[in-house]
Amino acid sequence: MRVMGIDCGTEVTGWGVVESDPEARSPMLVCRGYGVVRLAKPKSLPLRLRQVFEELSEKIAHFSPDVVAIEEVFYSVNAKSALKLGQVRGVALLAAGVAELPVAEYAPLSIKSAVVGYGLAGKEQVQFMVARLLALDKIPEPADAADALAIAICHLHTAETQAMHQAPSRR
Repeated sequence: MRVMGIDCGTEVTGWGVVESDPEARSPMLVCRGYGVVRLAKPKSLPLRLRQVFEELSEKIAHFSPDVVAIEEVFYSVNAKSALKLGQVRGVALLAAGVAELPVAEYAPLSIKSAVVGYGLAGKEQVQFMVARLLALDKIPEPADAADALAIAICHLHTAETQAMHQAPSRR
């Protein structure tokens, strides 16, 4: 299974593609690519949203994921920031929808728990564990890209657990 994780942000949106081979002798996670969409502040909001859509659509076409995983909406103290983030998230969902891909959504605490084992882990801990789980030579930078990889890993772990629970038990 190949998963594209997307970490939406109003200035930087991270993306990461992780693949799992459950048929392997011991299931392995493999990083296929990661990066960010950096939004230019001077551009108008519609142009920035277009940029997110085009770049994510390009990455989806290039990597051909089976599913897109994205962080659920979280509540922010600043309503204006939450609305802008929601717009970027909507564009990411649109890119997945146009590609006719299923979308899985995860709460931030679930993502950190799946990767670090602790829902309140800091960015540095997430980056370290993502690098370790994917056997990367270096910590993925920026943190937004590491977060996107963490979202993809969370989905792979969740899908693996669900598959184990749905498999007929051997007695």
